[in-house]
Amino acid sequence: MNDYGHPLSFGLSLDPDAGTPTRTRALAQQAEARGLDYLAVQDHPYQPGHLDAWTLIGHLSGVTQRISFLTDVADLQLRPPTMLAKAAASLSVLTGGRVQLGVGGGAFPEAIASMGGVPRSGAAMVDFTEGSLSLLRGALAGGPVRLHSAHHTVEGYRAGPVPPAPVGVWLGAQKPRMLALTGRAADGWISPLNIYVPPERVPGAQRVIDEAAEAAGRSPASIRRVYNVIGVIGRQPGPGLAGDAGRWVDTLSEWAVGLGFDTFVFWPATEPESQLAVFAEEVVPAVRERVARLRSAR
Repeated sequence: MNDYGHPLSFGLSLDPDAGTPTRTRALAQQAEARGLDYLAVQDHPYQPGHLDAWTLIGHLSGVTQRISFLTDVADLQLRPPTMLAKAAASLSVLTGGRVQLGVGGGAFPEAIASMGGVPRSGAAMVDFTEGSLSLLRGALAGGPVRLHSAHHTVEGYRAGPVPPAPVGVWLGAQKPRMLALTGRAADGWISPLNIYVPPERVPGAQRVIDEAAEAAGRSPASIRRVYNVIGVIGRQPGPGLAGDAGRWVDTLSEWAVGLGFDTFVFWPATEPESQLAVFAEEVVPAVRERVARLRSAR
């Protein structure tokens, strides 16, 4: 069993649909009012029906007051790391620290190329991502940033502003080399949806992260673990996790203390308004209570 001991947090994934901004604003405000910790926004700018993730997050930060934002995940091949750090630090200053930075190497090379990006894959993508993580962390810390590599040339950029609260750099990963990079260099792991990385694959992924962290002289417990969970709460069938609130409580509690996740981002497969209400009012408090009791019993 894995339980790294982090406090639990819960978020809602918002669909960046360009046709429903009013609904998206209302969902963001409802998630905040119901006590969730994060609003997560995916980043697929090559989708013509999607709003730009950073523009949407900036807009939603102006109609909320407490809830934090998570890019889930920002495409590093379309967002140069020094500029991405500048955007994250700026938003952190403007929101009083309500930003965490999920990033990924870019899952769709042809789509990336269609926007003028470099379509890296395989080892080149992993090397590029490792350099990007170094640049992000350096730029978020402020001061001069330099890197010369096969993929980056940064000539002493003087980074700033420094965020008022730490901006975690959490890496989306599912294959061994990217999981190992998470252990070496990221502040957290963001797992793809539970339909892509099902629970039975998680222990092996966690082992890769932990072994890489230990080899790099890092404590595995220092790394946050985020699970994107698509599903339906209720009797209707759906993709991913489906069942009543009790099943969700049992499952998320086990995924916390047994699989090591500390953060769950809910992707409602249907009726997001009503699903959000049940998740926030019935599932989240019961999972917090159950996990606290299990941890105390140990």
